[in-house]
Amino acid sequence: MFATETELDELLQDHPFIEYIDAIVIDLCGRAIGKRLPVGHVAKMLKAGTPVCAAMQLVDVRGNTADPMGFGFSDGDPDGMARPIAGTFAPIPWSGGKGGQVLCQMTRATNGETFWYEPRKILADVTEMVRGLGLRPVVALELEFYLTDLGRAEDGGPIPAASPVTGERESQGQVLSLAKLDEYGPILNALQEACRAQGLPVSTVICEYGPGQFEINLEHQTDPLRAADHAALLRRAVQGAARAQGFDVTFMSKPFPGLSGNGLHIHLSLLDDEGRNIFDPAWPEGEKLLGHAVGGLQATLHEAMAIFAPNINVYRRFKPDEFTPVTRDWGENNRSVAFRLPPVTDGAARRLEHRVAGAEANPYLVTAAVLAGVHYGLTNRLDPGAKHTGNAGAALDETLPNTFWDALAALGRAEILTDYFGEDYLDLYRQVKAAELEAFMETISRQEYDWYL
Repeated sequence: MFATETELDELLQDHPFIEYIDAIVIDLCGRAIGKRLPVGHVAKMLKAGTPVCAAMQLVDVRGNTADPMGFGFSDGDPDGMARPIAGTFAPIPWSGGKGGQVLCQMTRATNGETFWYEPRKILADVTEMVRGLGLRPVVALELEFYLTDLGRAEDGGPIPAASPVTGERESQGQVLSLAKLDEYGPILNALQEACRAQGLPVSTVICEYGPGQFEINLEHQTDPLRAADHAALLRRAVQGAARAQGFDVTFMSKPFPGLSGNGLHIHLSLLDDEGRNIFDPAWPEGEKLLGHAVGGLQATLHEAMAIFAPNINVYRRFKPDEFTPVTRDWGENNRSVAFRLPPVTDGAARRLEHRVAGAEANPYLVTAAVLAGVHYGLTNRLDPGAKHTGNAGAALDETLPNTFWDALAALGRAEILTDYFGEDYLDLYRQVKAAELEAFMETISRQEYDWYL
């Protein structure tokens, strides 16, 4: 589970000019935080970890603590130990050869146990529940993002990227445009090369609907933890590599009003003990089991919305007729539904695509919530209803939380997800995000002055 000196030695043999290692921890909000260590100190870290404030995994998006459940101020703000995870040492391509990194998991300083609120542990525990059914999840994540200028607009917003060829600012998207992929080829190649140098299994890159918007797909993994690791680290790699090329990147869900938003899509199938995909319609129960899985996702969606859409901006994505899910519907090869069944030529590749989450959501918690919904549906043999065959996105489902405060309230009333995340973790998450929302609402916007002064 934890990295060894052999892994460090191999990294340094391949990259002898590395001077420092970034010990990365992923916090509740999905951000990469941690500390930078001189390379000579890393061997010591491998034995027991390096001290990091234990409550740092419980801060809000600004890095502030709300002292949730007494973790932070109330308990004296003790350190935990960040332990390097096996197989995650990698170079930092945008560091000029001087930097390396390793992903870490937070453990107690007293006994080495993983903290119960570590996002990787939440996902690991839910994954074990699915495996308890004799099933192995196969997971892949897709992330959408915008390339932007390094500078900001007068109002603090992002500035669309300028074409490397024409120098003109992007003003409209050209979905699936190969010409745009060529136009941005050097920067997109740099992003992919940085990801691959870090062992991130990127595959397809496509041009999305928004101006300067792209999507990077990650290959399927038989370990959901690895799939979530890849997504968490990809965001850092893409941003770091883009800045080295003179661009910036945002995974903000709705950075531009009126333009396409950024999503985090999860593709999921389940294998039995013999390696057979239980969703394969060739098996007698295949279509029925797929339906049960979707039924569980439908049943848990309202409780999980605060995890899929973790801030006030994400809810700007949920507009009618924008290819963003606004209902609980499922369907074959239909991008207007929440739970899409992509077309496949081989039934053994049958899978479902969960399309709800915003791109900045915590990939561990999102994946855990998806697996929890699937487990709940399978164990309770839920009926998902008929597949939607038309436009499911014409109007919002008013039974779903369509604002962040409604989503937090729904999370506070959760009855299903408590069996998967634990009541304490859901309460802790809600406290952190509620404090974040309260702080956000304390700021008076320019528009508020324009309208009401």
